[in-house]
Amino acid sequence: MKSLLNPNFSHLYVEQSAVDYSDTNRIIKKFKQATIVNVEDYKHVFSRQGQSFQFQKKSIKLILAVKKDKFIYDGSRFAPSFGHPNFYYNALILNCIYNCDYCYLQGMYSSGNIVVFVNSDPYFQAAESIIQSKGSIYLCLSYDTDLMAFENLIPNCRRWIEWAKIHPEACIEIRTKSTNFSAISDLNPSPNIILAWTLSPAEISDRYEAKTPSLDARLQSVREAVNAGWKVRICIDPILYIKEWEGVYRHLIDQISDTIPLNRIFDFSIGVFRISTDYLENIRKMRKDSDILYYPFESHNGSASYSNELKSRMTHFVRDLIIRCSSKSNVDIFC
Repeated sequence: MKSLLNPNFSHLYVEQSAVDYSDTNRIIKKFKQATIVNVEDYKHVFSRQGQSFQFQKKSIKLILAVKKDKFIYDGSRFAPSFGHPNFYYNALILNCIYNCDYCYLQGMYSSGNIVVFVNSDPYFQAAESIIQSKGSIYLCLSYDTDLMAFENLIPNCRRWIEWAKIHPEACIEIRTKSTNFSAISDLNPSPNIILAWTLSPAEISDRYEAKTPSLDARLQSVREAVNAGWKVRICIDPILYIKEWEGVYRHLIDQISDTIPLNRIFDFSIGVFRISTDYLENIRKMRKDSDILYYPFESHNGSASYSNELKSRMTHFVRDLIIRCSSKSNVDIFC
C-alpha cells in the first residue's frame, strides 16, 4: 500500500505568528529530526516566484502558518453543491500530500510544499457567522488538500465532526482518497457529516494518481465507514477518457458493488475531467510527462474539458452502471 503521509519532512518552516500555537508545538514534536526555519510570513516561502512544483513534490517541506483572513470561500463553479443553497468551502491546509497528474493544484500554486494553518477558531467563527446570517451552511473542508490523510498530524476532521454535532444547521463534506478512516473510527457517526471517497479505476490510480492508496485499500476504508454507520458519498470524479474506458469503468463499478452494497451508500457523485484553462496552461508549461494533460480539450467560459457529446456519453454510461447495481437513483452528475 502506498503511504498515507510522508513521515520525514526534512524542514519545517514556522511563521513567526504561529510559534506559540499548540498545533505548532505538537507538529514540531512529531518531526524532531527536522530542521526548523523561522520565517516572517509563510507567503515568502510558499508564494515566491521561480519554484518548481514537481521538483518540490519529491521532497515536500511543511510550512506552519496563521491564516489571517478569508476563512470561508464561496463554493467553486468547478464543484457540485448537491442542491444546497449556501455552498462554501474552506482551506485549512494548502496543497496535498498526493500528486495526481490531473490535479488543478499544480496549476494554482507555485509551490509543491504544504501549508498547515494552526489557528482553528476563526474558521469555526466564520462558519457560525454564515449560519447566523443565512440559516444553514453546506461546507466542504477538503478541496485544496486531503484532510483525512493529514488527520494523524493535525486532527481537523475530528474537530469539525465534533463542531457539527452542536451545529445541526451545518452539513459538512470531508472528501478523501486516503485510507485513514481509522483516525476517526472511534467517533460516533453524525447525520450532518458526509465522508466522501474519490474512487478511480486501478488503471488510472496506478498511472495518474501518484502516492495515493490503491483502489482496493480505499474500498476497505469505505466499507469500514459504511459498516460503522457513516453517511458515505462515492465520487467517481474525474472520469478520464482513456483507452477502453468503458470496460475500465464497468470493472470499477463491479469492484465497488462487490465490496460494498451500493444501496448502503448515501449518494454518488460523478463528473468528467474539467479544469480552469489558466491552470491547465500553467501545468502544461511545467510538465510534459503525462499524456492525460494533452488531450485536445475544448474551452468554454474559462474551463477546459471534453466535448459536450463525450461528457454526456461518459457520465451517463457510469451513472447507468451505478443505477443497475443499486436500488437508488441519486447519482449527481457534474460536468
